[in-house]
Amino acid sequence: MAFFFCRLIAPRASFPGDITPREAEVMQAHLAHWTRFAEEGKALAFGPVLDPAGAWGLGLLCVADEAEARSLTDADPVVTAGLGFRYEIHPMPQLRLGRAAALEPVPAH
Repeated sequence: MAFFFCRLIAPRASFPGDITPREAEVMQAHLAHWTRFAEEGKALAFGPVLDPAGAWGLGLLCVADEAEARSLTDADPVVTAGLGFRYEIHPMPQLRLGRAAALEPVPAH
């Protein structure tokens, strides 16, 4: 197995502050897409990053190879909907998980 850091880049820096109804609909499908892979053990973690320069999405994958990582990101509804979202995929030579790693969403405190 191999590990990958995936960064989902939104179509504009103001996203999600000005999310459209269509984007909101597709984001629900995006959440379901990655929840499925989390349940299968392929997505170790995923979620939004509130960067002051513009929010982006983070995914940590454990898959066979980069081709599989790319197939998961290419099939993401936010990509296939043609709304301007795109992924960067970066290999990680190793990944260590702490005890706090969980399958349930953990809110920031």
